[in-house]
Amino acid sequence: MRRVHLINFVRKAAVLGAFFLAPLHFLKLGFSGLEIGVIASGYGLAPLVFSFPTGWTNDRFSMKRVILASLLAQSAVLVLIGLAREAWLMAGLFLVFGMANNVLDVSINSLYYKNPGGGNPNRKYGTYNFWLSLGPPAGILAGGALMGLAGYRALLGVFAGLTLLLAPALRGLGGERFSIVRIKEYRSIFLKKNVLAFSLCLFVLALHWGVEGTVYAPFLRSRFGLDDFQVGLYISLAYLALAFSSLAVSRLGFNPERNRRLFLLGMALSGLGLILMVQHDVRMSFLFRVIHEGGDGVLGALAVLYISGLFEKRTIGGSAGILTALQTSGQMAGALAFSTLGFRAGLQYPFIIAGALLLANAAFGLYAVPQERGLGEIPAPA
Repeated sequence: MRRVHLINFVRKAAVLGAFFLAPLHFLKLGFSGLEIGVIASGYGLAPLVFSFPTGWTNDRFSMKRVILASLLAQSAVLVLIGLAREAWLMAGLFLVFGMANNVLDVSINSLYYKNPGGGNPNRKYGTYNFWLSLGPPAGILAGGALMGLAGYRALLGVFAGLTLLLAPALRGLGGERFSIVRIKEYRSIFLKKNVLAFSLCLFVLALHWGVEGTVYAPFLRSRFGLDDFQVGLYISLAYLALAFSSLAVSRLGFNPERNRRLFLLGMALSGLGLILMVQHDVRMSFLFRVIHEGGDGVLGALAVLYISGLFEKRTIGGSAGILTALQTSGQMAGALAFSTLGFRAGLQYPFIIAGALLLANAAFGLYAVPQERGLGEIPAPA
């Protein structure tokens, strides 16, 4: 699965490098806060529509060609985003951008879920989330430097080229076994109380992602007077905490009760850090942002572990696709609400409200996060 990690690292560097720095480019183009929110929501709308069909396809057919087509689409749309100047056109391109990224997310996740290897689930999914999370800080840091030196269009051109170079890494992937899965099977799966509760928990968790795609970079610019490179440096260095907290999870032996405590602690730290990062001192703000990202890294690693055990391998593609759609709908709702609030009332308020929702979600997690092992294909701890 090393090639899966390479693909995840590069594609996420490209996607998040372009996405996080996009609001600064939009402001230079004269877009309003509402327009920025609509564009960011368009990025989340595509996953809402395509996550389940992609996952269902993954359960029935080979994923390799789907992944290749999506990489080519992502490369092309990055170039086109650099050429767009109108908000309506940018919204349409970000819709396609979100679709390509979502198809890659769902298909590569399915490929990894269906792979029977990995031994210790904490190691398997912690390592997966580490490489998935290491790409964004690399992309944001490189993107901030590129944007400062040559502009946003140059940034997009470089990332488009790197995405295109991933195609050879797909050689040898595939070969999984597939079966006929009826759509009504997914409905019965999601009527289970434990699945419904955990799905709601993930939806609330995703709301704060809407802050990061709309007001995060503008907040850093207005609150601390950071330039493009400094904004990229702040975001990327803090994001490293997300990657390395996932790596820390991968170093632990599988223990269901400890994993549950860590998941709830990660949710609480994520919310607390988000609230307290609105400090006027950039150093204190950065410290609390690191705490937030560290909590998110624990959540990311353990969320995929829980998902891997909630569903059978034969249906996990479509089931995980439904969860992805729920999360991206949360991101879309958050983008619309928090961007409108932030640009009207103050850029600090979205962070405070989103953090409070995460703290409330940690309390809800006492009920929603599985208390027992109950994870179908996870082995006993060594």
